[in-house]
Amino acid sequence: MSNSEERATDSGIVIKPVYDSSDLSDFDPTGQLGAPGEYPYTRGVHPTMYRGRLWTMRQYAGFGTAEATNERFKFLLNAGQTGLSCAFDLPTQMGYDADHARAEGEVGKVGVAISSLDDMRLLLNELPLDTVTTSMTINATASTLLLLYQLVGEEQGVRGDQLRGTIQNDILKEYVARGTYIYPPRPSMRLIVDTFAYCAKEMPNWNTISISGYHIREAGSTAVQEIAFTLANGVAYVEAALAAGLSLDQFAPRLSFFFNAHNNLFEEVAKYRAARRLWASIMRDRFGATDERSMMLRFHTQTGGSTLTAQQPVNNVVRVTVQALAAALGGTQSLHTNGFDEALGLPTEQAAKLALRTQQIVGYESGVADTVDPLAGSYFVESLTDEVEAKAREYIAAIDAQGGAVAAIEARYMQDEIESAAYEFARAVDRGDKIVVGVNRFTETESTKTDVFPVDVEQQRAQVARVKDLKVRRDQSAVTAALEDLATAARGTSNVLYPMKVALKNMATLGEVADVLRAEFGVYQPN
Repeated sequence: MSNSEERATDSGIVIKPVYDSSDLSDFDPTGQLGAPGEYPYTRGVHPTMYRGRLWTMRQYAGFGTAEATNERFKFLLNAGQTGLSCAFDLPTQMGYDADHARAEGEVGKVGVAISSLDDMRLLLNELPLDTVTTSMTINATASTLLLLYQLVGEEQGVRGDQLRGTIQNDILKEYVARGTYIYPPRPSMRLIVDTFAYCAKEMPNWNTISISGYHIREAGSTAVQEIAFTLANGVAYVEAALAAGLSLDQFAPRLSFFFNAHNNLFEEVAKYRAARRLWASIMRDRFGATDERSMMLRFHTQTGGSTLTAQQPVNNVVRVTVQALAAALGGTQSLHTNGFDEALGLPTEQAAKLALRTQQIVGYESGVADTVDPLAGSYFVESLTDEVEAKAREYIAAIDAQGGAVAAIEARYMQDEIESAAYEFARAVDRGDKIVVGVNRFTETESTKTDVFPVDVEQQRAQVARVKDLKVRRDQSAVTAALEDLATAARGTSNVLYPMKVALKNMATLGEVADVLRAEFGVYQPN
């Protein structure tokens, strides 16, 4: 690549050979920067950031049965992890019990299987729910998993107001990028708003949604599209909650976000800084938020799974390190670092521990935590932050013009934009314009042997048997009555989480709850 050849970020922002003060835009960088912990939060949501406390090291884990995942949780906590993050298998995500015909072959495969309160008890066995924070990557069935978590907490003597954690609960991005939806968009939004209202009263310290750009990026979006579409979805959730009569400053402080980290270090840092600034202005100027917490964009980051390569998998250790550094320089509140072997399968214990050690080395040895927003004032980073924000605003305006995120999703606007970006990236790799080490440059003819996480078929069989046994030994009349109450609430306007909790406490399964809602809400069929 010659010095004269044009270079650009992954979002197509042209990079100049050198930057100086003339490149700072009309955004008034001095005013836009502000101080850390103050509007517009460009430099971070807390005044001292990591000088006060490092980001939460929250490694994603979940596979097989509840017992197996419980063991991995304890392994990671003993290795120094500071928060839990749980992955669920596809049947759990899609509202099917382990014994359902459609669950066959998928039980416990890409996450843990949770079908009932019994399973949640085993998952959380001997874990300190009064002190540990737990993130659950779950969407269509998020309200069910949240209530199961609360029920176990209550059995341990931990009140709802003592429980802290996050449910992803972001259904809009499922229609855009990921596909684990059940119900159509509008009844799904009703479920989310019911969850906001329930938690405001019953679990006030729980983050009720993690509005996710991660999966939008994994589907092939650019960095600009990632934050634009994510914040547009956030606007839709705020509008839905307001339309349901909730008070903005009652629910908005518990909104959180989830972003990806890719390899273009400086664009990723600019992306996080621009997202904070943009959300602060949306909440203050568009919605009239007065509580500072309503304007703060707090986010979790996961390193980019789609950037990992099956070729020369050990190279992924370096990719993950660069991505973790970008998240830390960008001011994330919590972080998951991927295992180097995840292009081949679930992470082995060795890979999971090395991923955690990567965070610890970045946090404790790199110096990144010694000062707040280390790249602030860089001509390049400030200019890039301004450009990312400006381009994201253009996308949000286009979505507003279509009637908002739900209407834009129904019209396939976001989906088409992401597919176009993914196609262009793939073509750039094929042409060799975009270099991926080990894939289209610096390749090797011999494959590197890497241990792959084994799939335990016996664990799947044990989970199926446990669900069937539960359905035999429970009080079926109590389950039936509770599910009828849930159906009545779903047909009306009352909050469905209250009868749902009663049903789950009486040992109704996750699949049975989802079936009731399928009957009342319908099932989404994409165009």
